[in-house]
Amino acid sequence: MAENQKVEYSDAYVRYAVGLCFVVYTVNFIDRQILAILLQPIKEELSLSDTQLGLLSGTAFGLFYATLGVPIGRLADRYSRRGVMAICISIWSIMTALCGTAKSFGVLLAYRVGVGVGEAGGSPPAISLISQYVEPAKRATALAVFSLGVPVGILIGYLSGGYLREAFDWRIAFFVVGIPGVLVALLVRFTLREPPREISQLPPLRNVFGFLWNRKSFRHLSFAGGLYAFAGYSFVFMLPAVLERSHSMTPTRIGMVSAVIIGVGGAIATLWGGKLADVWARTDRRAYVLVPMIAMILQIPFSLIGWSTASLQLCIGMLFCVGLLGQAYQGPLLAASQSLAPMAMRVTAAAVLYFVLNIIGLMFGPVTTGFLSDQLAPKFGADSLRYALVIVSGVMYTWSALHFWIASRYIVEDFDYVAELDSSGGDSSI
Repeated sequence: MAENQKVEYSDAYVRYAVGLCFVVYTVNFIDRQILAILLQPIKEELSLSDTQLGLLSGTAFGLFYATLGVPIGRLADRYSRRGVMAICISIWSIMTALCGTAKSFGVLLAYRVGVGVGEAGGSPPAISLISQYVEPAKRATALAVFSLGVPVGILIGYLSGGYLREAFDWRIAFFVVGIPGVLVALLVRFTLREPPREISQLPPLRNVFGFLWNRKSFRHLSFAGGLYAFAGYSFVFMLPAVLERSHSMTPTRIGMVSAVIIGVGGAIATLWGGKLADVWARTDRRAYVLVPMIAMILQIPFSLIGWSTASLQLCIGMLFCVGLLGQAYQGPLLAASQSLAPMAMRVTAAAVLYFVLNIIGLMFGPVTTGFLSDQLAPKFGADSLRYALVIVSGVMYTWSALHFWIASRYIVEDFDYVAELDSSGGDSSI
């Protein structure tokens, strides 16, 4: 189907559909992120190291989340996107609830794998649907609204996790946040509509990988997003532990402060990043990678000061500034990736993007940060984790900004090439 083919849905329904996809992404991140504020009591009860916490936070989840996203994305490209989403939401919600029954590291690791398997099929179909519902000129803004699920999910996860951990225990927290996802799955299955697509023209998977790899801008913006995710996932998973170890905060207060830093700050960043990219792109389409590049550069000093300071007030203030900048990349990155893929491969393109982001960021970010913390512990003791985050933040934000800048050199040419393929009905499998 051509890029500009009209889908006959009312504006009200499009808003509902984008809103429901936002709810899906919110539930996704609640279930993914609830672990962060529960790491310390899990560490103490199950006698785990920081490296093991990193494996639970990132590697176990990220390995399957990243690798299964592509085959699940192919299913969604060929069959019903809403059907794939509904099944996957049910899987990750049930697995989240089961985490509350784990009696050992191995069992909890297995359930986290299950969460990753389910969540692999949540975002790529939603991104494809939104990209078909919304015209290109408004796409970054719409995808920024969808991406609000990240900070809002983290906010709810932190607040609910902090309260439930203190009022009950970490096991109850997993039960409470896991079960409601099944209701969201039913809403997706029975109220979300499928815009028409030419699914008979689905190209072979190797051709999709080849096509995307040959788009130099897609290659570099994927790497840039992955490098940011390396530091970003370490940030969101390790922040509660730093506030508890280095600043002696209570669980409920940790939940509130973390929710403000990442939830409120991230929501603002997500909105301004998407809106600014759409507005700026009217005169310069490189905006979809320049906005994230600028955000990466600006947050470096705030991050270094925030993690290294012994002052709680300065730590909170600096890290809130990081929150105001970090998630600005989401809307522009997703919008750019969809405009770099023909209609027949958009779900797969989103899955490939998430594959790169999560192999680099989720699989290796938290576990590397945890490993660095363990190595620094003999010298820095309880403060070792925040110094590990100083190293990770400085290196990864700088490296990410470099790849966004390189992507800006090729992205306009790649946009034009893909738009011509869609408009002419050419063979996108070459």
